[in-house]
Amino acid sequence: MKMLGMSFVEHLEPFEGADNYDRFRQFSPSGKVPCLIEDGITIWDSLAVVERLAEIDPRVWPESLAARAFARSVACEIHSGFSAVRMACPMICRTQFKFQTALPDVDRDIARLDELIGQGLKTFKGPFLTGAQFTAVDAFLCPMAVRVAGFQLQLSAASLDYCSRLLALEPMQRWIKEAKSEPWVDEQEELVARRNAVVLTPG
Repeated sequence: MKMLGMSFVEHLEPFEGADNYDRFRQFSPSGKVPCLIEDGITIWDSLAVVERLAEIDPRVWPESLAARAFARSVACEIHSGFSAVRMACPMICRTQFKFQTALPDVDRDIARLDELIGQGLKTFKGPFLTGAQFTAVDAFLCPMAVRVAGFQLQLSAASLDYCSRLLALEPMQRWIKEAKSEPWVDEQEELVARRNAVVLTPG
């Protein structure tokens, strides 16, 4: 929404404590975020939100059929998959880590991520995954780019350059800066991150 200049009001809901389900249920039926509320209508789940945004602004997805099909497929795979990388590499912006031991399931996810990024860049010529314009599939890959940088994940040079381009976007720079300044710390996520990785830069 920020990349396309869409008007909206953002409400910050911090993750405080081990279980935020009941508190988040006050505004999101699933008890999870993100959640879009538009004219009294609640739309939860990131894919549902993106599809609603695409009804408002077709630039959310690529223009060509081939690019749009690829973008939707990758976004759905990111949305529903990569559970090993999500579990081992929590979204922590204030600290950098490096894995001490090989984790086969994580390595498999990383290899698949590298394959998807490489396929998109090769087919649609970049600089974004499906061509010259930032679309929803790039938005879905932004959290993965944070993990790639935060956990020193090993990707090809082209994929690393792509992740760096995402992290250099002004909304991403702002997001990371604000995350680093937050007073809240999710202790459970910190423990998960340290289970298999060493801290390179302390938060």
